[in-house]
Amino acid sequence: MYRITRNFRVLALVSAFVLTLAAGFSANASQLSTDARTAIPRDVQQLVVIDYKVMQNSSTAMDLRDRVMPPELKQFDEALRKSGLNDNHDVDQLAFALFRPKPDTDEIVTLGIAQGQFAVQDIVAAFKKKAVKATVFGADRIYPMGRTGMMLCFVDQSTMIFGGLDAVKASLDARNGNVSSMLTNSTMMDSMRSVDSEPLWSILDQKGTQTMMKQLLGEAGSVADFDSVRKRLMVSYYSMDFQHGVRFDLTITTGDAFAAATVSSLLNAAVVVRKLSASDSEKAALADTDVSSTSGKLLVHFAASDTDFASLLKSPLFQSVVR
Repeated sequence: MYRITRNFRVLALVSAFVLTLAAGFSANASQLSTDARTAIPRDVQQLVVIDYKVMQNSSTAMDLRDRVMPPELKQFDEALRKSGLNDNHDVDQLAFALFRPKPDTDEIVTLGIAQGQFAVQDIVAAFKKKAVKATVFGADRIYPMGRTGMMLCFVDQSTMIFGGLDAVKASLDARNGNVSSMLTNSTMMDSMRSVDSEPLWSILDQKGTQTMMKQLLGEAGSVADFDSVRKRLMVSYYSMDFQHGVRFDLTITTGDAFAAATVSSLLNAAVVVRKLSASDSEKAALADTDVSSTSGKLLVHFAASDTDFASLLKSPLFQSVVR
């Protein structure tokens, strides 16, 4: 579990932030509205969606927040809180999308999407009262979120996008039909349908999946077997649930059964090696992690009680991988 935490943090800082909100999940699905999906550009590398209705008291969630939340996402969190929204009441769902603003490039930008019921006129009136100047982009108005460098724009009464100015503009271009949106990305849309009934879910494209798996395997990822199947790792998706302890399920779709079985063997070998130097709590976490393959898919399942997960957070190995 802690190795997975590390890799999603490397790929997308949103994963660490998502974990801090886990205690607020409801039993309802965290499905994005059509308006929200339209506002995500086509070349999305990772999308994380959470149910954000109520933040409940949880020492485990707060401990996790303090340990893994990176500075960049603290900035997002601070900006959202200072935007004039009461996040505990107005925001129902929160998503982060990492996407490439230009095809076939390595540049990645992050976009935040908040869904709920927003008093847009009141918020805009408050901005005007404070002499907050909007950036005009077509028919839209983009407002600065305090002094954080973040910007926000209300797509409609129930959808707000926020992030850097370039990310917000790219989102509006997708929403307004000037560029293709995620709705035209059939691979990612199909993956989303596999997990969007969960309270927390995420999808990654091929490049994101390959990078994640390489880091997840560590030294085992350097062997020839992995290099031979790396390009067959097509897409991945995961879900998390904190209602009854901690449950994590990851699925990686490969080109064929052989590729899935090969990566499964490599990952199981990496777990065995890690156990040799693991503490008791780390060994317990590894014992609670099941890796298998079926029908061309690699499956990773992790489950632990709140107490065991809290112990894992304090382990030296967890500290080393989240720094």
